[in-house]
Amino acid sequence: MSDLVTITKTDGVADVRLNRPDKYNALSGEMFEAIVAAGESLLDAKDVRVVVLSGNGRGFCAGLDFSSFQGMAGSSQRQPSAPANLFKRSADQPENRAQRPAMIWKRLPVPTIAAVHGVAYGGGCQIALGADIRIAAPDAKLSVMEIKWGLIPDMSLTQTLRDLVPLDVAKELTFSGRVLSGTEAHALGLVTRVADDPLAAAMSLAREIASKSPDAIRAAKRLFEVAWHADPATGLELEQSLQGALIGTPNQIEAVKANFEKRPPAFKNPA
Repeated sequence: MSDLVTITKTDGVADVRLNRPDKYNALSGEMFEAIVAAGESLLDAKDVRVVVLSGNGRGFCAGLDFSSFQGMAGSSQRQPSAPANLFKRSADQPENRAQRPAMIWKRLPVPTIAAVHGVAYGGGCQIALGADIRIAAPDAKLSVMEIKWGLIPDMSLTQTLRDLVPLDVAKELTFSGRVLSGTEAHALGLVTRVADDPLAAAMSLAREIASKSPDAIRAAKRLFEVAWHADPATGLELEQSLQGALIGTPNQIEAVKANFEKRPPAFKNPA
C-alpha cells in the first residue's frame, strides 16, 4: 500500500492517516488512489471494529492539489483538472473513483470517525463528510471551496451534506465557499462536536465503540445507511430482520452476561 496513507490497527481500531503533510495532504491523483486503496483494504477486515480517519501534519486535507490548476492560469483553453481514470465507474458502484475517497467510508461496514484539524477544504471537507462522525478542533477551517475555482463539489457532497444541514444552508455554503471554524461548523451541524485535541477525542470514542458488540455496531450502521432515506416499509422490515439476526448470537448473549455479571464483555470479531 502507498505510504501516502498509513494504517495502524490496535485493539480493533484502525488508525488511518492521510500522509502527505508537506502539502497539507492535498489531493493529487496518487492521493486519490491511495485513499481509495486504504478504504478498500478495510472493507473485509474482520479485526477492525472502528476506523479513525485523520491527517498528518498541520491539516486534515487542503483539497485538490493546487498544482492541478496552475496550467489553467493565463489560458483560455479547456484543460483536464484530474486524470481521466478518476471519473471511471465500476459496474457495482454508483460512485466514480474521484467520489470514492469520500464514499468509501460510508461503504465500510464499521463506523468511521474523522478527526479534523487545520484545514478541510473542498475535497478534503467532502472526505470528512463521508465519515459517520466528525470531531473538529475549534479553530479548524472547513469549506465547500470548489466555487473558488469555478467548479461544483463533485466528491459525493449530494449524498452526505443532505443529512447534516438544511438545503438552504447547503446552497449558501456551496455558492459562497465560506470558510467555517470548527465551532461554526458544529453550530450548523456540519461536525458532530468540537474538541481541543480532535484526534485524541476520536480515538477515545473509537475505543468506546470498539468495546461494544461488533455485530450490533455493524448492524446499526447498515440500518441507518440503508433505511435513512428509504420508505417506511423498508426501514421497519430492516429493523426486524437485523434484530432477528442478532438475538441469541454468541456476542449478543455475551453482552447480556457481561451486564448481569458486571464485567467487561469479551466479544469475538465477526466470522
